[in-house]
Amino acid sequence: MMPDLGTYAVPVLSSYGVSLILLFAVIAASIWKARRIRARLEQVESRRDRTT
Repeated sequence: MMPDLGTYAVPVLSSYGVSLILLFAVIAASIWKARRIRARLEQVESRRDRTT
């Protein structure tokens, strides 16, 4: 059920495409940063456990 967008079809569909790409980029960056921070936290905690 695609509505008839007429002359606005290309701008509307490309806006949806760009929005989805940006959304996936933000999600991927968030996951990547969370993994990086978790690894650093484990490193710091293991250092702390060795010194205690």
